Amino acid sequence: MNENTELGRSFNVVSEKRRELMAVVPEAFTEGRLDIAALRRVVGEESVVEAGERYALTWAGKADAYKVLQTPTTATLRPQRDLSVNFDEAEHVFIEGENLEALKVLQKAYFGKVKLIYIDPPYNTGSDSFIYPDRFQESKEDYLRRINDLMDDGSLMREGFFRKNAKENGHYHSNWLSMMLPRLYIARNLLREDGVIFVSCDDNEMHNLRSLMNEVFGEENFLGVIVWKGATDNNPTQIAVEHEYLVCYCRQKAAADPVWKDNSSAAKLLILAEYNRLASNFGEDVDRIQADLRRFIKGNEESLQPITHYNRVDTRGVYTGSRKVHNPKPGGYQYDVIHPKTNQACVRPANGYRYPKDRMQELIAADQILYGEDETQIIQIKEYLDDYEGKLSSVVHLDSRTGANDLATIFDQRQVFTNPKPVDLLAGIFDFVLKDGEAVFDFFAGSCTTFEAVESLNSRDHKRRQVICIQLPEACDPDSEGFKTGHKLISEIGRERIRGVVNRTVSSANLANPAPIGLGFKSFLLAPSNFKQWRGDGIEDAEALAAQLQMFVTGEKPGAAPEDMLFELLLKFGQPLTVPIERLDIGGAPVYAIDHRAMVFILERFTLEMIEPLLALKPREVVAIDAVFHDSDELKTNLDLHCRDAEVRFTCI
Repeated sequence: MNENTELGRSFNVVSEKRRELMAVVPEAFTEGRLDIAALRRVVGEESVVEAGERYALTWAGKADAYKVLQTPTTATLRPQRDLSVNFDEAEHVFIEGENLEALKVLQKAYFGKVKLIYIDPPYNTGSDSFIYPDRFQESKEDYLRRINDLMDDGSLMREGFFRKNAKENGHYHSNWLSMMLPRLYIARNLLREDGVIFVSCDDNEMHNLRSLMNEVFGEENFLGVIVWKGATDNNPTQIAVEHEYLVCYCRQKAAADPVWKDNSSAAKLLILAEYNRLASNFGEDVDRIQADLRRFIKGNEESLQPITHYNRVDTRGVYTGSRKVHNPKPGGYQYDVIHPKTNQACVRPANGYRYPKDRMQELIAADQILYGEDETQIIQIKEYLDDYEGKLSSVVHLDSRTGANDLATIFDQRQVFTNPKPVDLLAGIFDFVLKDGEAVFDFFAGSCTTFEAVESLNSRDHKRRQVICIQLPEACDPDSEGFKTGHKLISEIGRERIRGVVNRTVSSANLANPAPIGLGFKSFLLAPSNFKQWRGDGIEDAEALAAQLQMFVTGEKPGAAPEDMLFELLLKFGQPLTVPIERLDIGGAPVYAIDHRAMVFILERFTLEMIEPLLALKPREVVAIDAVFHDSDELKTNLDLHCRDAEVRFTCI
C-alpha cells in the first residue's frame, strides 16, 4: 500500500492500538505480530483471564460492531458556503451526514484534542429509528456498500437506512449496543487526556449504557450520574417516572480537573443583576432592596436554583447565613461569643468553632457574624454571593418544557422538534467543564441545543468555546410540525436553529455587549472523496475496470472544486476544520497556506516561475495535486528537486 493510499483512509484504530501496545511491551511482539505466550509471560499468568466464565458485557453482534469500528473510510467533508454564516472566520462547525462515518473522517484531525463530548442518542424506547446492522452475518464489504451508498451530493440513496428498533425485535438491546459501541469508542479517541463525555439516557438502556461505557472508557474513569428531574408524570402506573440521566466518564481520571467550580453561573448573574438594579433605584435603603430582591427570587425560584437562599442584603451586597464557623469534626475551639442584644453567651456548636478566638473577634468587628434572635441560637457567618462558587450537582430540577420554548423562539413559536433538551441544562454543565478556546463535540445533534448552549455562554462572558455538531440526514415525520414548516430533514432544523441563534446574537450586539469573536458556523456535508484513488469504487465489470484505470490519468474526480479538495486534504493531513486558511497569489496562480505558511497547497495551477516565490515562503511542506502539472513529469520533478534542496517535504496527490 503506497503512502497516498494510506493517506486517503481514515484513522486506523487497530494500528493505533497495536502501536501503543508495542511501545509499552515490545518484548511481546515477534516480527511485528503479537505473541500471546510472550505477553502472558510479561504480565504474569495471574493477570490473564482464560476463556470461560467471567464478568463481561456481551450481545449478539458485538464482534460485528467491532468490525464496523475497525473498517476505515475514504469519505470526506464537503464545505457548503451557501448554507454557512461567516464561513471564513467562524469557529463553529455543523456537519450533515452519517455520524459514524463523519467521526472516522474527523479522527486524524481531532485525535486527543477535544475537551468535552455531549451526546443525546436514541433512548431505544421501541419507537425510535437509528442505524444498526440488522443482519449479523453481514460482511465488511456488504457494510461498506451499505454505509457508503452516497450520491456525489452527499444525499442518501439506500432505502431503509434508518430502521425502527421495535421491542418485539429479538435483538432489541443488541441493536442499540451495536450502534453505540463504535461511536463511543471513537468518541474516546477524540477526547484529550483530561477530556469528559456526558451521555443522555433514560431507564430503557441505563443499565446497558453504564456497562458499555465501563468497557470503552474503563470503570475507573466513571465520574458520576446527573439525575435530571424535568417532567411531571400525570398518568403514572406503579411509579411516576419524572427523570432522565446524564452519565459522565472521563478519558483519564488522573488527568481530569480535580474540582469543577463555577463562579459565574447564570443564576448568580441574574440575582446580582437584579440587586444592582434595585441598588441603583433605592440607594442605601437595604431593607427595601432586600424586600424586593426576595420577591424577585420567589417569583423565579426554578431558574435561580440552587442559590435562592442568598436573599439577605447589607451595605456590602447580597449574602446568606452559613455554618462555616462551626468545626466539622469534634475538637474545635471552645470559647464564648456574646450576643450583642442579650449580652449572654451564645450556644456553641456541637464540635466547637472552626476559628481561634482572635480570628472570631476580627469577623465580629467586620460585621460578618450573624446572630439569632437571642443567645439560644448558634451564630453563623455571612457568605456573600460575590464569593459563591457553584458545584455541579448530581440532581438537577429544570422543567423539560423549557427546551421546547427555547426552540420556539427561533421558529416563530412553532414546535418543529420533539423533546429538545433545555439550553440551561446543557449550558449549566458546559460552564463547569469548558474553558476559553476549548471545544465540545455533539454527534447526535438533533435540533442543536448544544450550539445554542455554548453560544449563550460565549455571549455572556465573551470567551471562545467552540462547537462541532454532527446530525444524521434523518427524514422528519410527515405528520410532524417540522415537516409541515418545510423541513424535510432533522439536519435542516438543526442548521436553521444555528443560523437563527447567530442572527439573534448579532442583532442584539452593541458596544457594551459585542458579538463573540468567531461567531457563525461552517457547514459541511459528508460525501465521497474528491480523489478517484480514494473513493473505493468497486470493480465489477470491464467498464468499471476501465474507469478505475482512469485514476492514473488524473487523481481528482471531474469537476472537483479546489475548496472541496482543500478541506479533504486538510483532514487527511490531520488539520482541524477551523484552521485559518490564507489564500496567496504566487506567480499569478492561487495557492493556499496554513499554520503561518508552514504548509502550502497547490490545487489549481502550477508553472516553473512559481517555484522561487513559493519556496521564498519557507514552508515546511508543499502538497500539490497531480493535475496542476498537466502531465509534465519534468515540471513535477523540478519542483520536487527544489523542495529537497530547500529541505521541504513535497507530496503529490
